Amino acid sequence: MDIKPLRYFIAIAKTESFTKAAQQLSVAQPAVSMAIKKLEMDLGLTLIHRADRNVGLTDEGKKLLIHAEKIIQATDDALLEMSELKGLSQGEVRVGIPSMLGSYYFPPILMAFHHKYPTITLKVIEGGTWQLQKMLENGELDLSVIVAETLPDGLETQALIREEMLVTVATDHPFSQLKSISPERFFDEELVMFKEGYFHRRIVDKLAKDYHRTPKIGFETNLIPLIKSITQQGFGISTLLAMVIEDDDELITRPFEPAIWLDLGIAWRKDSYLSKANRAFLEFVSEHGRREF
Repeated sequence: MDIKPLRYFIAIAKTESFTKAAQQLSVAQPAVSMAIKKLEMDLGLTLIHRADRNVGLTDEGKKLLIHAEKIIQATDDALLEMSELKGLSQGEVRVGIPSMLGSYYFPPILMAFHHKYPTITLKVIEGGTWQLQKMLENGELDLSVIVAETLPDGLETQALIREEMLVTVATDHPFSQLKSISPERFFDEELVMFKEGYFHRRIVDKLAKDYHRTPKIGFETNLIPLIKSITQQGFGISTLLAMVIEDDDELITRPFEPAIWLDLGIAWRKDSYLSKANRAFLEFVSEHGRREF
């Protein structure tokens, strides 16, 4: 079977449009339509509903999509490995990094890596750990930083960093007089939180569930400077990693009681081929970026 129609089929499934798929693939729309019709004829099945402008997969199409994605990923891995055996490297690392680490932990590591390997292109995607994990599983990323305790069977991980989640308050907040903060007292306050899908928020939501509490979330934002500003002005409290707090932030941090530690690792798919560029990045992070657990 020619795999090119499978690439077209996946693009249609993701964009829900023949036109958008053709634009994404940089081919003419008639070529996409003809390839899909031939694929359906070869299989003897209808794969796509075509109702006016609404394009969707049939039940048969949904089943084929699962196999098509695996076939394309395996083919791309094989082509990359074969090219590297001839001494040709793709020279690209696609890595997902949660926003908090992307802003405060990884910049010097990324710059040092680029200095050592100037011919390797780094594509850094920032987002929530859940979103990044899904992108990694779908082959949209080569590597991603994830919360180690949520590692699914299809991924392997290398320990990276262990950080404590700290209650963060304004300098004049009553919590500043305490040595530690219980979850009960934390959830009595109005909170400034990251949006759902970020490890910061997932940890807080899990903690609330464990203590049978409903968080009083006054502000939701993924912008760390805004979280700091709102907290500084006393409009709520938050919880951040120690690495995020700087000397001039005018914020006070206190540990939870009991303490909450977050184990983060850098992960990749078990069944994928890691290019030389990705292996170089893993080794570099292990040598220069890892904090002991």
